[in-house]
Amino acid sequence: MAQMRALGDEQRQQQEVMHGDGRDQDGGDSNKKARAGLCGVLRERKVVELARAKRRLVEVPYTATLAHAANALLAGRVSAVTVAAPPGHWIGAGGSMIVESDPATGAARKHYIGMVNMLDILTHIAEAGHDDDASAVEDGGGEQPAVDLDRRMSVPVSSVIGHSLEGLTLWTLHPNTSMLDCMETFSKGVHRALVPLESSAENVVAVELVESAPVYRMLTQMDVVRFLRAHGAELGGVLSRTVRDLGAASEAVLAVASRTKVIEAVRTMRAASLTAVPVVDAPVDAHILQDGRGKKVVETFSATDLRDCPVAQLRSWLGTTVTEFKKKVAEYRRDGSKPLDAVTGAQATDDGGDTTSTAVDAAGTGEEEKLTQPREMVTCSFESTLGEVIEKAAASHVHRLWVVDDEGMLRGVVSLTDVLRVVREAALGEDREMQHIVVLE
Repeated sequence: MAQMRALGDEQRQQQEVMHGDGRDQDGGDSNKKARAGLCGVLRERKVVELARAKRRLVEVPYTATLAHAANALLAGRVSAVTVAAPPGHWIGAGGSMIVESDPATGAARKHYIGMVNMLDILTHIAEAGHDDDASAVEDGGGEQPAVDLDRRMSVPVSSVIGHSLEGLTLWTLHPNTSMLDCMETFSKGVHRALVPLESSAENVVAVELVESAPVYRMLTQMDVVRFLRAHGAELGGVLSRTVRDLGAASEAVLAVASRTKVIEAVRTMRAASLTAVPVVDAPVDAHILQDGRGKKVVETFSATDLRDCPVAQLRSWLGTTVTEFKKKVAEYRRDGSKPLDAVTGAQATDDGGDTTSTAVDAAGTGEEEKLTQPREMVTCSFESTLGEVIEKAAASHVHRLWVVDDEGMLRGVVSLTDVLRVVREAALGEDREMQHIVVLE
């Protein structure tokens, strides 16, 4: 089985602890010291612990239409759906071979070939490339626009895999991957990965490009952040350090004006590989995306908002402004949108994102999503502690916090990618100090 085994220093140290030298008294003491602290906790905990608690995947067959996929996203309250195809006939995203096998015979049953989110679907609509098509979608009138939209939504979902950066690569994590190594992957901008609950590979603690297993679960950045929140007592001093001190915020932040048309925002977000942007109180820029720093941030426009747009309303809603669209989505949610398990019995496994609802926690037993509550903008400052950021992100179920000053002017952004990166860096820094002390002793 071909696999990518990019072992870092921390992974080699983990193997030394697992298979270990140091069986005498001195070696045992050294290993205990190596396992102490935040880094030791993150090395010893495995991703399968979180994956087992997740509910089954929300997926669609490769022959499903875009309309079917959009409805699955909306009903399942997920940010992305996996696309399954018959094995042996496809090359998955990034050249991956992620196969679900029969638990009894081991025979391949399906091949996960990619993921699709609502931004992919709306980008497919917006990329018609013809002014008359765009205006037809925007004004929402007449018979021809409806026919055009129906035609675009009737293509197979497999045809839009890879429209966004996220869909270009499917990631899997071996069940024995440590939380520390998982955080390395997620700190590079990978938002979610499939974890097989069982694996035929032995003693691998790295990302795999080939895997066959009877059952997969989706592990997300939010799951890891919730894990960190639950183990706050073991994180030590890193939680009390500020966003500024840790370098957790990016000061480069692109925004859209509140009166930007949704279809224009979708086009530019896709081009910039963005899944969310702040909405600022400013004139519409000629390039749509504008430097948001120093401008009043009023709300967030994200792929989750797009997901919550019912397919039947796409034609009329895409031509509205971002602010009007947000209001329509809020009204739709308030008037009776239901999660998938209330409609078909299937269960959501993703964490959505950029909402204020709690949805499913890392144990799969979170509160029912509060569909009637409006989504609020979640912010922090440069002087906010990492503990405050983690608590806000996990409690409000958002993937990013906008950094604002005392007047509410936008100064930057802290994403879950940033949070996982700085926690991992702090853990490795603490571990190096501890190892240095061991050597001196």
